[in-house]
Amino acid sequence: MDKLARMKELIPILNDAAKAYYQESREIMPNERYDRLYDELLALEAETGTVLAGSPTQRVGYEVVSELPRERHERAALSLDKTKDPAALRAFLGDRTGVLSWKLDGLTVVLTYDGGELQKAVTRGNGEVGEVVTQNAKFFTNLPLRIPYRGHLVLRGEAVIRYSDFAELNEALPESTRYKNPRNLASGSVRQLDPSVTKDRRVSLVAFALIEAEGVDFRNSMNAQLDFLDAQGFETVERMLVTGDTVEDGVRDYERRIATYDIPSDGLVLVMDDIAYGESLGRTAKFPRNAIAFKWQDEMAETKLLYVEWSASRTGLINPVAVFEPVELEGTTVSRASVHNVSVAQDLGLGTGDVLKVYKANMIIPQISENLTRSGTLEIPAACPVCGGKTEIRDEAGVRTLYCTNPECAAKKIKAFDLFVSRNALNLDGLSEATLEKLIDRGFVTCFGDLFRMGRFRREIASMEGFGEKSAENLIRSAEYARETTLSRLLAALGIPGVGVAGGKLLSRHFDGDLQALMDASEEELTAIDGIGGVTAGDITAYFRDERNRAALADLLSEIRLKPEAGAASAAFEGKTFVITGAVHRFANRDALKAYIEARGGKTASSVSRKTDYLINNDVTSNSTKNRTARELGIPVLSEEDFLKLEG
Repeated sequence: MDKLARMKELIPILNDAAKAYYQESREIMPNERYDRLYDELLALEAETGTVLAGSPTQRVGYEVVSELPRERHERAALSLDKTKDPAALRAFLGDRTGVLSWKLDGLTVVLTYDGGELQKAVTRGNGEVGEVVTQNAKFFTNLPLRIPYRGHLVLRGEAVIRYSDFAELNEALPESTRYKNPRNLASGSVRQLDPSVTKDRRVSLVAFALIEAEGVDFRNSMNAQLDFLDAQGFETVERMLVTGDTVEDGVRDYERRIATYDIPSDGLVLVMDDIAYGESLGRTAKFPRNAIAFKWQDEMAETKLLYVEWSASRTGLINPVAVFEPVELEGTTVSRASVHNVSVAQDLGLGTGDVLKVYKANMIIPQISENLTRSGTLEIPAACPVCGGKTEIRDEAGVRTLYCTNPECAAKKIKAFDLFVSRNALNLDGLSEATLEKLIDRGFVTCFGDLFRMGRFRREIASMEGFGEKSAENLIRSAEYARETTLSRLLAALGIPGVGVAGGKLLSRHFDGDLQALMDASEEELTAIDGIGGVTAGDITAYFRDERNRAALADLLSEIRLKPEAGAASAAFEGKTFVITGAVHRFANRDALKAYIEARGGKTASSVSRKTDYLINNDVTSNSTKNRTARELGIPVLSEEDFLKLEG
C-alpha cells in the first residue's frame, strides 16, 4: 500500500475513534493503539508533504455537535505536544526551571469569573469552540462560585471523577449505560442537558492553568499563578518545580505513585515556569511551545489468547473477557483483560490461540494493544453461559453488545444477591458469589427473604461440596447477625439505580429512618433533598411503584428488623462540612471517620473551599496544599483529638 493510500485509510479510523472519545464519552480502541496510529499518520504527512482534508492532525479534539449552547474561546485551548522519553523533558527545559504536574484524565473546562462570581464554564470542545456547561459546573463538588479576587479571571481545569467514587457511581447506572473508566463518566456527567445528573455524579474540578487575571503580579512565575488559584479556594493540580537536572527524578517520583493516585491521570505535563520566556517561544498551529506532555511508556508483553470468557450480569448484559497466558507487567502478573463489548472483540479479530500484545493502560488497567495474528475465529455465544437461554446482539449508538433474553437467568439473580449481601449493604459474611450460585442453583434461595430462611436447608447446605456442618452453621449465624440492620444499609442493598451507600444514608437521614415515608414520597419531594437529582428521584419512585418490588420488600421486611442509624440521636455536626487528609489513628480508616461525621449530620468533601468548616489532619503544622489553603481561608485545622472534642 502506498503512503497516500495508507493516510486515507488512517484518517477515518482515527476520526471515528476521536468522535467516540470526545463527543460520546466512550472508547472504541485502546489509547495506545490510537497514539500509535496517530503518530504513523503524522510521520506519513511529514514524509509526503501532504495533509489531507479531515486529518485529525489539523484540529484539536472533536467538532462539537451536541445540543448544548456553543461558544468560542477567548484564547484557543490547544493540546500539547507529547513524548514518552524522559530525556526529552530534560532537553526541553535546558537550563531553565519548569513546573511538573499530573496530566489529569477528565474533561477540560474553561472557567470565567468577574466581580468574584462565576460567570461561565465552557468545555474545551475542539479547542476553538466549546460547549457551555455553566449550570452543570455549579454542581462540581469543590468549585468556588464566589472568590475573593474581584477582577476578570479565566482559568482552565480538569473535571474529574475520582477512582474512589467511580465504582459506586458506575454501579448505580443501568448496566448498558455504564462507563468504561472515570474519564468517560466525568465527560458524560459534565455534558448533560439536565444539571441534576451532574449534581449526582461527584464531579470535581482540578485547576491546572491560569489564563488571565487583571492587575495581579505573579512575579513572572507559572507556579505563583497556581498558588494564587489555591488562595482563591480552587483545588489545583499537584506539582513540583524541577530543573533539567532533576526532571527525570521527578518523573520517577510520579511513576511510583501513579498506581495509588486517586485522580485519573494519563501522564505528566511540564511547563516553563518563566511566563515571559514561555510566551516568547510562540506556538505551532496546534501546540504551544512553552509546555510538553509526557505519557507513560507502557510496558508491553506478547502472550497467547487461551479463550474468551463471557461474563453475565444482573441486567442481562454479557461482557467478553480475554483470558491469556500469564505475563508480568509493571511488577504484577496479568492474565485477563476486559474486551468491553462485541464490537471491540470483532474489531480485534480475536480467536483462540491468537498472539496478543497486552499492556497496562496508565500502568494500572490491563488492555489488549493489538492482535498480531487476527484469526477472527471467535464465536459469539448463541446461548447464555449461565442459564443457556437465548442471547441477542443489540446495537446501541453503534456499539454492539450481547444480552441474555431469559428474564429468569440465574446470573441476574446472582449479581443482585451479591450486591445485597456485600459489606456495605446487609453484610452477610461468608456468602461469596460462588456460594450464592450454589444456593440459587439448588433452589434454596429464590428471593432476598430466603437468605434469612436458610436454616430450613441446614442439612442440605452442609452436604454441598466444600461445606460441612460448621460452614453451614456459620452461614446461618451470619444471616442471623444481619437480620437487624439500618434503613441506609437496606436501601444500598436493594439495587435501586442511583442509590448506593451515600444515597442510602442521605435518604435515611431525610426520612428519619421511616421506610414507608420514603416509599410514599413523590419525585418532587425527593428532588428537594440536597444530593438527590431528578434522574435518581425518578428511579426511586419507579422502584417503589413496581408491585413485584413491593411484594419482595414486604417479604424481606417480615424477616429483618430496622434499627435507628448509628448516632442518629446526635446532630452535633449538622450543617458542617469536613475535609479529611493524611493518616488517621483513632478510626479504622478515613471511610470510618466519614461515616462517623455523616451519622452526626455532617458532610464530607474532598477538597478545601470556602464552604469547608474544618480540615482534619493529624499533622496540623504541615505545609500541604490543603493545610495552606485552610490557613489562608481561616478554616481550623484539627487533629483527630481536637475533632472528637467538638462533640463536647
